[in-house]
Amino acid sequence: MRSFDLTGRRALVTGASRGIGFALAGALGRAGAELIVNARDAAALDEAATQLRAAGIAVSASAFDVTDPAAVTAAVDAIEADGKAIDILVNNAGIQRRAPLDTFDDADWRSLMATNLDSVYYVGKAVARHMIARGRGKIINIGSVQCELARPGIAPYTASKGAVKNLTKGMCADWARHGLQINAIGPGYFDTPLNKALVEDPAFDAWLRGRTPAGRWGRLEDLHGAIVFLASAASDFVNGQTLYVDGGITSVI
Repeated sequence: MRSFDLTGRRALVTGASRGIGFALAGALGRAGAELIVNARDAAALDEAATQLRAAGIAVSASAFDVTDPAAVTAAVDAIEADGKAIDILVNNAGIQRRAPLDTFDDADWRSLMATNLDSVYYVGKAVARHMIARGRGKIINIGSVQCELARPGIAPYTASKGAVKNLTKGMCADWARHGLQINAIGPGYFDTPLNKALVEDPAFDAWLRGRTPAGRWGRLEDLHGAIVFLASAASDFVNGQTLYVDGGITSVI
């Protein structure tokens, strides 16, 4: 359907060198979007861009630190000044730190919040200024089932993702009137590098499969339809929502 066609659109995806970010970038590219992929590690980013080009996707790389507001503004303005309007933004950059809350390291709290929450604000604001001037744009923030659920040992991560859900609503409240659609995706438990410790834990693996109605870990391709939907004209009247792609885990007790 043409409403899902992203031909002629340009998408900036943060944290795109691996895992979910790389998968989301690929899905947008296969739907016709030209990509600008971002990560802090320039070498890993170049490798990701090479793989995407090999799949026939038009892509350029922009390595900048999404937790540095000056670097974010400079990078986004440079992209736009080069005639590359950003039509779609995917705020995907994220990290995880696991420890009991009472012994959680304060430096880890700050770095987790900077990457998982501050970056959504910094990059979202920098890109939205240009989208507002054009009267259109799509912003997709990557949340988590931890927008809704808590588990021992990851309270700060849960706090950061809960804030992303509500920041998504706030962006909608401020920017929808300018023709922007701002939504979020809440992935469930996916077999990715971020979850490597959990995937390799037999007890957690058994718990997860039993707790999830679908009875399995998420596969990266499970996210493809959701990202294309929220990036395309098919979602033009969807705003401020979080779409959970989680095998049903947030729907059951």
